[in-house]
Amino acid sequence: MEAVGIDGLAVYFPKLHFEIESFSKFRGLEFSKLNKGLGLASMAIPDAHEDTATMGANACARLIDQNELLPEKIGRIYLGTESALDGAKPTATYILDMLEQKYASKYGKGCFSHCDVVDLTFACIGAIDAMHNTLDWVARGGVEENRLGIVVYSDIAKYDLNSTGEYTQGAGAGAVLISHQPRLMTIPDTWGVSTLAVHDFYKPKREVQIKTMVEDILDLAEEAGVKKTEGLVEKIVNLIPSSSKKENLLFQSHSVKIHKDTPVFNGQFSNRCYSNSVKSAFFNFRSKAMKKGRYNPEKDPVLTDEWSRIVVHLPYAFQGKRMLPDVFFFDRVNTADGDGIISKIGPYPLKTEYESLDSFEKAKDNYRRLISKTDLYQRFVESKIEKTQRASSLVGNQYTGSIFLALMSTLEADLNESSDLKNNKIGFCAYGSGAKAKVFEGIMQKGWESVVKKFDLFPRLKERYAIDAKTYQGLHRGSQKTSVIKPSAEFVLKSVGGTNVLEGHRKYTWID
Repeated sequence: MEAVGIDGLAVYFPKLHFEIESFSKFRGLEFSKLNKGLGLASMAIPDAHEDTATMGANACARLIDQNELLPEKIGRIYLGTESALDGAKPTATYILDMLEQKYASKYGKGCFSHCDVVDLTFACIGAIDAMHNTLDWVARGGVEENRLGIVVYSDIAKYDLNSTGEYTQGAGAGAVLISHQPRLMTIPDTWGVSTLAVHDFYKPKREVQIKTMVEDILDLAEEAGVKKTEGLVEKIVNLIPSSSKKENLLFQSHSVKIHKDTPVFNGQFSNRCYSNSVKSAFFNFRSKAMKKGRYNPEKDPVLTDEWSRIVVHLPYAFQGKRMLPDVFFFDRVNTADGDGIISKIGPYPLKTEYESLDSFEKAKDNYRRLISKTDLYQRFVESKIEKTQRASSLVGNQYTGSIFLALMSTLEADLNESSDLKNNKIGFCAYGSGAKAKVFEGIMQKGWESVVKKFDLFPRLKERYAIDAKTYQGLHRGSQKTSVIKPSAEFVLKSVGGTNVLEGHRKYTWID
């Protein structure tokens, strides 16, 4: 089968950012713990005119312009996101509509009308799923059809104010061009997968009793000096179902279901799910590679040594190096390096040695920390992972886009350092809460530098505008209605709803 893979990459991130040092002072946190401990320097914050669709469309337009793509040649645009704007209508349709607006004058009305679009959602791994699917679709068409597909990722990583996840926020989007004979990297059809239904991080539909909402509103009114009379809550609640004007009311029942942008999560549990899932997917990948003759454990016992760089999902910059010690250790079992680790820190914990699953998991957590402190592992991180962290430190979590941002980070750093990556293998360890992991590899192509030169990642990050705490809170709460920076040469959200349109109708436009 003809090789398929990534032919081009483009990234978009908001022009606004909130520096972690400023955030730390605002929240009364120790900056060094966030900066030195987690690798955080800044978080990207969307402006008032930005959302999942505008960021995705801006990234797509950048990819199309950089590669001079003809709309009629683009067979699909698949979006990976966990920040969808609608429960039924794919956010990808809004992206398609914006691209149509921008390119219709040059390529004609309906220039994207035969392009297939859809959203894929599985927490932070949704864009990898979209890419996996699109690689198969491009390959199935053969060289004769020469199919082109674009994978878009776009997310706003938003957490509740004052929550333990608030400092890991971020936002951004990107677009990945998938083709035959790609210029950047080929991706062989060997994928390790691990799937397990868990509740480590999710965004449920939440049911709220109207009585509770009314009570909260009246409590706020009372704080402002409005007297709350006895029985007022019950009177209001009883009026709602019998109101003759209930078609004008939001509340047409005794409870409402709401969907929040912010997640329910258990950070420690999610870290364990991440580590265990990636380890399981890694060994699934290694097993499949052995069957295909791609990997010989007798000849090449350490698979991760074959990967020049290892790119993983980074909810915060240092997550990768914290989560990979298990893979690092078990890939070296029965080797001199593995024996050396055991001689220094002891054998890996056995489940039979512990009375409960929780105590066993804590023992594994501690063993990972011990591995991470060894000289052998630290050299491994410095060689294969460190460059992937640099952009994440400046942007924060991008959910589905974090693994692609890590890839772009290391490739631009390698380009600037004149690294020779031709024919080198890049290992990928993707993760999405809920939970699923996928492990695969890419093979760098001759001339990869010509693609990476177009990233312009770190210079653009330096041009962003740093906001203060007041602006940050206003944007987070949605009370900041006007743009902090006047939009220019980008797609913007023009309105939601309004006259002569259905409720929630979203309109977008291109601003020159």
